[in-house]
Amino acid sequence: MPPRHSLFSLSGLISNQRHLFDVPEGVAYFNCAYLSPQLKSVTAAGNSGMRHKIRPWMTTSADFFDTPARVRTKFAKLVGGDAGGVALVPSASYGLSLAAANVDVRAGQTVVILDEQFPSNVYPWWSLISRNGADLITVPRGTGSWTPRIIDAIDKRTAVVAVPQCHWTDGSLIDLAVVGRAARSVDAALVVDASQSLGAYALNISEVQPDFLVTVGYKWLLGPYRTAFIWVAPGRRDGTPIEYGWLQRDGSADFSKLVEYTSSYGPGAQRYDSGETGDFMAMPMSEAALDQLIVWGIEEIAETLGEMTARIEVGAASLGLLPITAESRVPHMIGIRFPAGPPEGLLDRLHGSQVYVSLRGDSMRVSPHLYTSNEDIARLLEVLAVIA
Repeated sequence: MPPRHSLFSLSGLISNQRHLFDVPEGVAYFNCAYLSPQLKSVTAAGNSGMRHKIRPWMTTSADFFDTPARVRTKFAKLVGGDAGGVALVPSASYGLSLAAANVDVRAGQTVVILDEQFPSNVYPWWSLISRNGADLITVPRGTGSWTPRIIDAIDKRTAVVAVPQCHWTDGSLIDLAVVGRAARSVDAALVVDASQSLGAYALNISEVQPDFLVTVGYKWLLGPYRTAFIWVAPGRRDGTPIEYGWLQRDGSADFSKLVEYTSSYGPGAQRYDSGETGDFMAMPMSEAALDQLIVWGIEEIAETLGEMTARIEVGAASLGLLPITAESRVPHMIGIRFPAGPPEGLLDRLHGSQVYVSLRGDSMRVSPHLYTSNEDIARLLEVLAVIA
């Protein structure tokens, strides 16, 4: 990989990296929050991984464990945690369901979530409170920062606070360090869904101190679909898995002894892994994506994307639209609302000009990445000027 200094422009921001992706000129893709384009290096890693199945006689037992071990270490580096806390799972919903299975929620207690939160961080709590006789507290959207409203919802009845780092519909920011302190003050568990931030915005485990942190791999982590990660706090690592596979067990690397069944698990959070974590395509692809993120640097990614969304914010406001302001959101994503609501056929009209965004609720969600060019931003604003 290139040395870091060669990636930066004179302004200190990362230069355009479109050459590392297969995004054609003429396509203005502002939808990384939906599904990231695949890095060419990630595609190459996946193609290489296919050879394990083409010639299985060349696959050894170590191949099931070595790459996942490196992936744990590299993911842990992104969050400032230890590799022993990392579990490898197929989806955010899997990870959040696992968190819900390992927190203590009793009748009369509450689980705090956000209004219009992504369903994966809602349905597990619906199920849990219905079984345990607890209550769900939904923090309303309101105006201004989410953080004070979340704090107001936390009291001595609170058992779990299940929130993202930013709201998935518009990028509005939650101060997880503040929320974490409030949760710990009443002995509530903090469960974080970082699917729309990790990889593009800094998150430090030591500051936030979540009990469980979950994220998908195919958005801002630039990895393949059907990959996700959990980081589990030390005090939560001896809980109950929701899947009972053999790879998670102590001594499983010695295939000759797999008939010697054991109740012991591998170290750390490994008991929470889903089956087939040694996936010969997904794990190398995830590793290649993490390698590239580490080269770029998360803070540098955030700063670079923040300059893009700041330009989009100014341009949208000049058209009479209502963008989320920079001080209220993450730098890599911006929600834009229309005074009279989203126009009919908004997405079709944008897509007709090869401008790709998402509509989430009443928010047009714009999420660029390092492949985004100045021309892409100009085209987005030009099309919006006609629509608005």
